[in-house]
Amino acid sequence: MDNEQILDDIGALVEEERALRGRTGGLLPEERERLAALEVRLDQCWDLLRQRRAKEEFGEDPDTAALRPGPEVESYRN
Repeated sequence: MDNEQILDDIGALVEEERALRGRTGGLLPEERERLAALEVRLDQCWDLLRQRRAKEEFGEDPDTAALRPGPEVESYRN
């Protein structure tokens, strides 16, 4: 997956997230679960993009960057 594909994925995820957040009348339980999953996936995508860009900056192969598990990426906030 290259940087453009990651950015395309981020765009699609953000669009879905906005649609869910824009719903009036609250979300159904499965929609809240989907929103939580979207937030994690977005964090993973941004992390992967940052990894790839850092590797490119330092002359390394960006294709060696790997998607990190959701719990690992989410723990960065703490």
